[in-house]
Amino acid sequence: MNKNYITDLYQKGYIIDTDVYFANFIAEIDKNDDPDIFLAAALVSRATGNGDVYLDLGAVAETSISSELNEDAAVKGTELSEWSKKISRSGAVGKPGDFCPLILDKKNRLYLYRYWAYENHLSDAITRRMREDISNIDRTLLKESLKRLFPENDAESKWLKVAAVIAAFKKFCVITGGPGTGKTFTMAKILALLLELSRKDTLNILLAAPTGKAAARIGESVKAAKKTLNCDDHIIDAIPDEAYTIHRMLKTIPGSPYFRHNAENPLIADIVVVDEASMVDLALMSKLIAAVPHDARLILIGDRDQLASVETGSVMADICDRNNVLSFSRYFCKQFQDITRQRIDVSNEEQKEKQGIYDGMVVLKKSYRFEESSGIGECSRAVNRGKIDDAIFHLKNNPDQIGWREISEPDALSKALSEWVIQRYSEYLNADDPHKALELFSRFKILCAVKFGSLGVNAINSLAEKILSEKGLIDPDKFSIHPWYRGRPVLITRNDYSLELFNGDVGITMTPPDSKSRELFVYFQGVSGEPRRFLPNRLPEHETAYATTVHKSQGSEFDSVLLILPNRDYPVLTRELLYTGITRARKNISIWGTKGIIKTTISRKIERTSGLKDALWETIE
Repeated sequence: MNKNYITDLYQKGYIIDTDVYFANFIAEIDKNDDPDIFLAAALVSRATGNGDVYLDLGAVAETSISSELNEDAAVKGTELSEWSKKISRSGAVGKPGDFCPLILDKKNRLYLYRYWAYENHLSDAITRRMREDISNIDRTLLKESLKRLFPENDAESKWLKVAAVIAAFKKFCVITGGPGTGKTFTMAKILALLLELSRKDTLNILLAAPTGKAAARIGESVKAAKKTLNCDDHIIDAIPDEAYTIHRMLKTIPGSPYFRHNAENPLIADIVVVDEASMVDLALMSKLIAAVPHDARLILIGDRDQLASVETGSVMADICDRNNVLSFSRYFCKQFQDITRQRIDVSNEEQKEKQGIYDGMVVLKKSYRFEESSGIGECSRAVNRGKIDDAIFHLKNNPDQIGWREISEPDALSKALSEWVIQRYSEYLNADDPHKALELFSRFKILCAVKFGSLGVNAINSLAEKILSEKGLIDPDKFSIHPWYRGRPVLITRNDYSLELFNGDVGITMTPPDSKSRELFVYFQGVSGEPRRFLPNRLPEHETAYATTVHKSQGSEFDSVLLILPNRDYPVLTRELLYTGITRARKNISIWGTKGIIKTTISRKIERTSGLKDALWETIE
């Protein structure tokens, strides 16, 4: 390897300034001025910046980097065995368990130390929890509670019981499934079951989610589910319906990546429930599980097929192993049958000989929001399975729920968007009551795959403002550097715990109702149901929110969604992104994008390097 090659990668944008700075840091520790070590450090920095947990040396050594750059030059990695030996001898590189800036394992996976540590701590913690069943369960009471709380209404009810039995006996439980599969309602029933089984007067139960919006939604869902529970009032009253963001629950330390609650100062909790777990990155999940007391139950809820976290890792997908057929050990199948007198629909051949991570999770499949014949449901399932032709068929043949336009040029977009925006946003802009305005605005959302470009969030927000301004529905001050005007929707992008405003919260800018004051406030939906108001200059980091990215829409649902895809390919265009965007819609969705882009998007899966899946899916003795 020579330095000119590395310079070439930098000039072509394959590695960026951050990668070069980190590589220089490693080179100073290495002290040999070796281009191969410099390259490895730059590439592992690039990998983690792209969401990978480690750099696969074998993949880099065996493939041409230039192919990713659409270059003809023969730019290739060095020979693997030579490169690996050289890296392992560097003073900046250690083996798993060493304390060095970089860690190289036997599979030629090169980690930044902190990500190796996060992955190792998380896999060890989950494995420890899965090894030990919770003892002293009153099986007679368990049978009675299961029969009452989980009546046999349909074939799917058995899987709800499976989830409940897992949660009763395991310290680690995962409930996954698509939108509308009843995950949160199942969790509420499980909490009632665990309270009935408890030998304590009550249980300390914490509900959490990655964002403020998701936390509010789980609170609302639990509140609704409690009204349906067939159990005593004191059990219902003991189930909390207030949820925290994970950061708020763990208590952030200002100016630090650490939390007040950790392994040395664990949460005071018997049960910790985390909703929208697919949004949680590796670092946060590792810190979260460290803070959960060892004798407490941790229940993760989420859709394993949704987008991975914005930050490094794909924790939920790795834990669930999306490519693995749902199965259980013979021991768990017998345990479930002894308790419920029902058999789990897993053949003897599919049952595992030993207990493992598979005994800690259940996949809910029946959607109570989308019927089998639902266009949105069928289209989302086709996308999720990578069935391109089926997905295109459903896009074309479900006009009641799905509208598809092959729009790729900004001029055509402007005309089509004008009709959509005016029709759906006029009502909230004419509302005088903040509560009503927030409710009306939350019914619709424009989602974009990317933030930049002519069909990205920034351009769409500017275009929406222009359309609404020309129609006289908003009146932004074109000469002010402050973009505030009545009706401006804003999305909070950074948590502010002092104001209790969190990443994902959406507010509407309005003047106070029943007041002659023209002063503007931004109103947000409060936990009590009453809007909370703030002066614009008090808000933490935020952005205009007529449109937002699909990533930021996770944890939200809307009656109607407009999903705008870019007119050229981007690496972020994956089937997980399209699936997530489609499933944000309750009633109907409009998708604007060319057939070519849609096909490319469905054909591409999120593939992040991670050792977590390998570590967890080895059988547990």
